Amino acid sequence: MSSLWISNVRVIDPACGRDAAGDLFAVDGKIVPDLSSEQRQKAQKIDGSGLVACPGLVDIHVHLREPGQTHKETILTGSQAAAAGGFTSVVCMPNTSPVADTAGTIQFIKDIVQRDAVVKVYPTGCITVGQKGQALAPIGSLKRAGVVAITDDGDCVQNNELMRRAVEYAKMFDLPVMDHCQDTALTHGAVMNEGVMSTRLGLRGWPNCAEDVIVSRNVILSTYTGAHIHLQHISSRNAVEIIRRAKNRGVKITAEATPHHIALTDAALATYDTNFKMNPPLRTEADREEIIAGLRDGTLDCIATDHAPHTDYEKDKEFDFAPNGILGSETALAISLETLVRHHGFKLSHVIDLMTRRPANILHLPAGTLAPGTAADICLFDPEESWTYDAKAGFSKSSNSPWHGRQLKGRVKMTLVDGNVVYDRGAIRAAKP
Repeated sequence: MSSLWISNVRVIDPACGRDAAGDLFAVDGKIVPDLSSEQRQKAQKIDGSGLVACPGLVDIHVHLREPGQTHKETILTGSQAAAAGGFTSVVCMPNTSPVADTAGTIQFIKDIVQRDAVVKVYPTGCITVGQKGQALAPIGSLKRAGVVAITDDGDCVQNNELMRRAVEYAKMFDLPVMDHCQDTALTHGAVMNEGVMSTRLGLRGWPNCAEDVIVSRNVILSTYTGAHIHLQHISSRNAVEIIRRAKNRGVKITAEATPHHIALTDAALATYDTNFKMNPPLRTEADREEIIAGLRDGTLDCIATDHAPHTDYEKDKEFDFAPNGILGSETALAISLETLVRHHGFKLSHVIDLMTRRPANILHLPAGTLAPGTAADICLFDPEESWTYDAKAGFSKSSNSPWHGRQLKGRVKMTLVDGNVVYDRGAIRAAKP
């Protein structure tokens, strides 16, 4: 039996209510309460002095681009970037080429994951055939193939009747529906938040109401059907209040926020830097503060990165024509700590909860805890270490990050999957066993 002993570490496990200095043990890839004398003698020992050990971070919204868009990212490089960011479980979106709307494509993705991924990767399937919003994908077949949710991420289903049928079928198969909330009739040609800054820059504005309308639609459909709908990357202060009222009524809605929407505003676009262009767009300070308030009071359930790699030559275009999206995996923890803990007084354990137990629970993933008997998926980080992020030297195949060259505080030192070190102080140590 292989045994692991992480000593002198601050263990934070919100799922078990643990936040104390101590030791952490694992045998054969599973967390155990303690080791025998013999096991301690043979254990792989890691000195955790000055570090925090928490459950491996869980990201329920990433774009790994494979199959078909491997010039941007692959499952190998995306999972390595995730490991460098402390993530041990990630959920990949289906907007690949071809899109993941059949059991065959899902199996193809799972085969690549088994071969290449250094962390645990869970696939999602499409809501509609081809992500075109016209006909339902074979939801039952996708479920049997192993998807953990369905979503047309990036292409919100505009037909309300079709969306109603989708959530009804998904409920039958106990599948959450993840929705990118955007009324496209209100965003035609839009490239940034509608407001003072868009007027000043001469760019087509994207109003909050484009998100608010679909959030309201999904609240109504969840109320009507009893289905679980998860709202992706909330950016509008009005949407936060709609979700808050729905939750107070017991509606089966969950929602996520991204590190970039809690840390940045549309003022960052003043230089027309396309690394700040994303969907939904960066909004105002009032929106940012309300998103943070939503994370504080539980209206928003978790943090997810929306890691969206694009090549330099794709981003290096006029602002109107550059694609939306930024990298997120390697900087998510540091940005969340800086914004929520240092600037807004969140407890460290609260932020860890938002990135471990809560996202895992939304999609029923076997992750997010260090309880005895669970997988030894562990993130070790130094909350006080300052470092400069170099996106071009990162593990992602792309480098489209607004934090390139910026000094951050809080750094992942080691990531373990099933008790095996996969990332160690800047280097990928081994493939997932």
